Amino acid sequence: MRAHGLAAVVLLAATAGAARAEHPATLHFVRNGIELRAVDLATLKANCTVQTVTLDDPYYQRRKSFLACPLAEVLRLGFGKPVEALAGESFILRAKDGYAKPASGARLGEPGGFLAFADAEHAHGDDPGWEPIERKQLDPGPFYLVWAQPQQTDPLKYPWPYQLTTIEITSLDSLFPHLVPRGAAPGSPAQAGYEIFRSECVACHAINREGGTVGPDLNVPQSIVEYRPTEQIKAYIRDPSTFRYTNMPAHPQLSDQQLDELIAYFTAMKGLKYDPGRAP
Repeated sequence: MRAHGLAAVVLLAATAGAARAEHPATLHFVRNGIELRAVDLATLKANCTVQTVTLDDPYYQRRKSFLACPLAEVLRLGFGKPVEALAGESFILRAKDGYAKPASGARLGEPGGFLAFADAEHAHGDDPGWEPIERKQLDPGPFYLVWAQPQQTDPLKYPWPYQLTTIEITSLDSLFPHLVPRGAAPGSPAQAGYEIFRSECVACHAINREGGTVGPDLNVPQSIVEYRPTEQIKAYIRDPSTFRYTNMPAHPQLSDQQLDELIAYFTAMKGLKYDPGRAP
């Protein structure tokens, strides 16, 4: 196996290059399920201020440099409006692996956001030179949303989706109506837990098969509170690495009250199961 290592690397690189040529990087702009525009990389670069940005990357865990376009210019190109006019909108940032990260228009409009399309340290010609990212060593292309200011490095507060393919304007409640704890009173623990789930969990996890697909569904066919003890669930959310090796991030910023509110939300949803895809 080792004797053929170099040949395997060359073959892999050639295959990846052929795949990129056959499927050029394209970013899709969608509003409420309807595609408004699909922008390929050449069009993107021709219509934005291409620059090299150097920043502290939370996934590579070191300084990295990227070839990128300012996010404000990207959003204007895709949606035909200045970023200030999009401040009141709700967005979903979709990756090719099923990751779906909600973000507010106000957050995306902050200075410091860039859409990276190549690794400045390794790009060569048409090859973006992406360095594998995170524990699974994934290719972060075709696009990677990064943030350049020091206060923007926390991916729990700022969206850092890699493998980005789609930027959609939509209401999360209308997109995923079966996530909503119907009947929960405003200000109740279940409603508060829903807000936490929206901001911290839905990018990777689903409820009633609605939401992210990176992690497991937490409500069907059984709710997580039906097969795991409450204290174990809260401990796992706070620091999954104490249980197993996983890509799920720790959530040390969540207070005991917030963890209790998440449990209240899961408990409320236990009685609101919706599983249309399950065979009778």
